Amino acid sequence: MSPTHVDAALPLAGITVVALEQAVAGPLATRHLADLGARVVKIERPGEGDFARHYDHAVHGLASHFVWLNRGKESIVLDLKTDRGLLVARELIARADVFLHNTAPGVVERLGLDGPTLRDADPRLVVVNISGYGTSGPRKDRKAYDMLIQAESGMVAVTGTPDTPTKTGVPSADIAAGLYSTTSVLAALFRRERTGEGAIVDVSMFDSAVEWMGHPLYMQLYGGRQIPRMGLSHAAIAPYDAYPTKDGQVLIGVQNDRGWRALVTEVFGAPEHADDSRFATNVERVQHRAECDALVASFTSTWTTEDLDDRLAQVGIPAAQINSTAALVEHPQLAERDRWRPVATEAGEIRGVLPPMTFRDVELPMGAVPALGEHTAAILGELGLDSSDYQS
Repeated sequence: MSPTHVDAALPLAGITVVALEQAVAGPLATRHLADLGARVVKIERPGEGDFARHYDHAVHGLASHFVWLNRGKESIVLDLKTDRGLLVARELIARADVFLHNTAPGVVERLGLDGPTLRDADPRLVVVNISGYGTSGPRKDRKAYDMLIQAESGMVAVTGTPDTPTKTGVPSADIAAGLYSTTSVLAALFRRERTGEGAIVDVSMFDSAVEWMGHPLYMQLYGGRQIPRMGLSHAAIAPYDAYPTKDGQVLIGVQNDRGWRALVTEVFGAPEHADDSRFATNVERVQHRAECDALVASFTSTWTTEDLDDRLAQVGIPAAQINSTAALVEHPQLAERDRWRPVATEAGEIRGVLPPMTFRDVELPMGAVPALGEHTAAILGELGLDSSDYQS
């Protein structure tokens, strides 16, 4: 299988991916592959399709998750509970370079679409299995959603305020698994170029989230303690928090003692605090965090947010404004770097942000978000099949 036109400058031009995916982790992985130029054929169930299509109706009647995660793909509707639907899926995979799925435990095995079976037929195939907890262990058959994995991995325990643990505002465990899945596909394809052999790769959401717990995990292993939930602050650095201004807040993160000296001397005009024994070193500032934060706040509260943010930047102090999502949409960094592009959908054109990986010689495509089954007839036609025989 190959698209009618391929931009040879795109990194994954000529690569075909078949995805049996839903929700976030799988679709994010394959969306990155589509952004990089791969052809991605998304198999969806009749009637409902990917259930993320129905999470909300925020984007001209379409779901925000779905338009974020599924641009640049082709949608084919197949009933994998029927022999005909399953035969088409197998034929698609037989013509593909990559098969990726994030189905519930046991599904691909029951369908005969598991990695060993598929690679027996095609040793060059790269198979990526995204699961909640992995292929072994006491929780391998448990269903897994982002919030549950954040809780099991300890992510929730170190996120939030001292009084209130919380999950992250974006699906971090899902995103982590999706990114590691994309990386594994690229690595497997690169190795295949040398060896001619594909691969079976297992990526679990739990393992991905645990990897992101690196610093707190090592603090527990070797420090014998769980880092406290600090809100916007940092357990090992001070000053590092949101501080009040005349009209809002600014987040300041002083990473070293030179930064502290610059902050109090060049921004606050109070050099006497540079060598104060309570604040001269980061260790002392952490031990006297309440006093340090109170001192910083007494100065920041005399500035407007904009003026203080500008001054901190001039001096080289790490700082940021705490933007709302509305402010993010209008962020000058996105506007001045021309990061917005139109994306076609069945409900009309929308705006999307260019992929983070920016190639200087070619702009990565931002293809259309497919309607459910939009490409069924065309794909079946490529296989020499009459779409009228496959209507649900």
